[in-house]
Amino acid sequence: MLLRDWLNICRRITPSGMFATRRSFSLLCRGSAASTWRNKSQSAAKRLDIRGIYPPIATPFTQSEDVDYQRLDDNLKKYGNLPFRGLVVQGSNGEYPYLTPEERVEVVKRVKQALPKDKLLMAGSGCESTRATIQMSQQMADAGADCLLVVTPCFYRGRMDSRALINHYAKVADSSSVPVVLYSVPANTGLDLPVDAIIQLSQHPNIVGLKDSGGDISRIALIVQKTRSQGFQVLAGSAGFLVAAYAVGAVGGVCALANVLGQQVCDLAQLCVSGRWDEARELQYRLIEPNTAVTRQYGVPALKQAMEWFGYHGGVCRSPLQPLSKADLEQLQVKFSSNGWL
Repeated sequence: MLLRDWLNICRRITPSGMFATRRSFSLLCRGSAASTWRNKSQSAAKRLDIRGIYPPIATPFTQSEDVDYQRLDDNLKKYGNLPFRGLVVQGSNGEYPYLTPEERVEVVKRVKQALPKDKLLMAGSGCESTRATIQMSQQMADAGADCLLVVTPCFYRGRMDSRALINHYAKVADSSSVPVVLYSVPANTGLDLPVDAIIQLSQHPNIVGLKDSGGDISRIALIVQKTRSQGFQVLAGSAGFLVAAYAVGAVGGVCALANVLGQQVCDLAQLCVSGRWDEARELQYRLIEPNTAVTRQYGVPALKQAMEWFGYHGGVCRSPLQPLSKADLEQLQVKFSSNGWL
């Protein structure tokens, strides 16, 4: 196709603002300049399959709160022996808001060096501004990321409506040399990526899926139904509702608990894929309380403590996150031991 033909396609927008074709998606807002898709982005998006289980890995720190790359390498060696589809680096559990941009990129480089070739590296590149996200996304791609996990910008959440978020994600995906995965995590951002925005963004040739951490199964089912014709894939954002998510069409999960009970979370996913729902339900029951403890209840400090119990390096968090209190530590231990994991 000649460039002039491509630009003509990109100019065809319906009166309602919906895009005439999937290829014309790059022209988003009034006054926006037309942009073309990179061939590399198109082909990568078409062939990338993100189904499977990913731990959103923690970032180990020394006692002085520097990134501990030796302990990171030790964890990666152990994760390399588990049947993960890949790793998520610089997600919420990686404490990415507390890292400098240089640290974020360096961690991705180190993980890429250690990761087996058959594993995907999904790197968190979200920033508050679209410009910063584009820049970080390119740095993550250059560092070896196979795809990008882009969290919703949320500081001005009152203005982050569908129009703003569609504009943001489309510009990021337009510019990215690797595919993009949308990331909705309302517990941290106070913002659900609207379903109508997800449906529209699913038509973008360089946006391949969604990590949904909200836990609303009806919402996940609706997203799967409305986007499946696009080859769009949905990942559950927690092991706590993994069975329910698989039941309505999700294809995997990015699960904090997989940092600790990685084999068990992978087993749960395999039971769902195999249609062994009774066994899956029983295993799911035993994972709900530990999962809640290391996510919404006690957060990253609990995840890092549990990692220590199971032979990984968790260590300290970067301030202002604080260690668990004695009472919280005791409760965390109960959540694991009462379900047969300790």
